[in-house]
Amino acid sequence: MSALSLVYCGMFAALMMIGANITSFVPFLVVGGVPITLQTFFAVLAGLLLGSRLGATAMTVYLVVGLAGAPVFAKFQGGFSAILLPTFGFIVSFILVAYVVGKIVEKNGSLRSYVIAGLVGMIINYLIGTNWMYFAYKFWAAAPDAFTYKVAWLWMVPPLPKDILLSILAGIFGHRMYKVLKVRRVR
Repeated sequence: MSALSLVYCGMFAALMMIGANITSFVPFLVVGGVPITLQTFFAVLAGLLLGSRLGATAMTVYLVVGLAGAPVFAKFQGGFSAILLPTFGFIVSFILVAYVVGKIVEKNGSLRSYVIAGLVGMIINYLIGTNWMYFAYKFWAAAPDAFTYKVAWLWMVPPLPKDILLSILAGIFGHRMYKVLKVRRVR
């Protein structure tokens, strides 16, 4: 890895930390216990700009820093106990999101591919995160009796329009920025 690649990985890990805690500055962005953050946007953008390997590395750095105890997860949470959080599945998914998004644009660099990659990344994030949340509430987070799989997915409706829009914007922005930055993707 070059020094510039390390800087880009660190930069995206830092952007994830900021994007995770946007709800601390705007507290009404927590709906049903799920913080509405900019993390999906930055995970997608990491894959788009850095490629599969470096994007996944940046998201892994974010995860490891948080698990090591730094308060970088949503609501300034951190530490190994974060694994038990119902929303931890979203954090884990960011690594796969960046990797898959990066793989898509490594094969085809058109604007359309960038936008599709952004949307695919968002879908991966929702699938892993929502399923983790459902099982967490059912098995260890003491969900009310009325909590069902359908309710878990209904909780994801409020952030969905924001994430669709931001995934499309990440695709457009990523396409333009890749040409400007000329980041050398490492496969």
